[in-house]
Amino acid sequence: MPELPEVEVVRRGLSRWVSGRIVETATVFHPRAVRRHVAGPEDFAARLKGAAMGEAHRRGKYLWLPVTEDQSLMAHLGMSGQLLVQPETAAAETHLRIRIRFQDTLGTELRFVDQRTFGGLSVHEVVPGAADGLPAVLAHIARDPLDDAFDEDAFHTALRRKRTTIKRALLDQSLISGVGNIYADEALWRTRLHYERPTASMTRPRTAELVTHIREVMGDALAVGGTSFDSLYVNVNGESGYFDRSLDAYGREDEPCRRCGTPIRRRPWMNRSSYFCPRCQPVPRSAS
Repeated sequence: MPELPEVEVVRRGLSRWVSGRIVETATVFHPRAVRRHVAGPEDFAARLKGAAMGEAHRRGKYLWLPVTEDQSLMAHLGMSGQLLVQPETAAAETHLRIRIRFQDTLGTELRFVDQRTFGGLSVHEVVPGAADGLPAVLAHIARDPLDDAFDEDAFHTALRRKRTTIKRALLDQSLISGVGNIYADEALWRTRLHYERPTASMTRPRTAELVTHIREVMGDALAVGGTSFDSLYVNVNGESGYFDRSLDAYGREDEPCRRCGTPIRRRPWMNRSSYFCPRCQPVPRSAS
């Protein structure tokens, strides 16, 4: 699933190519693509017709563009969703789910393509008074570490109170948003923390170090367009990112640790996998 850097790459593309344009028509080709819009496809299309797309925003893995003073168009990419800016004359993609055309003469349109239909678009009421048009359904999502409003002290306090393990906490979107399996493993490797480290044992300096490495690894990923393991993770122009070539832990089972040379290990974890260096990231006693 795309994580914060991949979603941020898409947000930047939307800001450049979509924000400020007025919708002419919105066409839904598959109802699952708007299943989060409870009023249905016809209502979805009606709410967008004539709407002016505002500035693209992101919180964690969610995107949105204000379309009126009290409503925003929200996007969640799911496992395979793509928001593509394509020429109006381009052939329809095999898994095209939604097409949004604009009133201007730029000749491009916004397409939502989703092979597995786990993602989707929807229009939601915004949090009253929210200057950025935050959809009310996202109010419970925590700030992400690249957000200027992210509060490290509050995060550390919540982390200690959570009484769980560190990787579970990093994937808890009510504590910190945007961090998924890939960047959790990468940040933990950089911080030399095992994924089963109890959060109650985290000191303030260790938490600060971890947050610093999360920001660094996400910044490094953003610089090369995110991580693309297959053709499903692309920006609005259909281009893949290249951070998979720079990963230090994730996906490198049995390859030497770039720090100490010990083979990287993979362990099943919550229907996923965790990659770590057994020497640099020793198993905590409580998990042994």
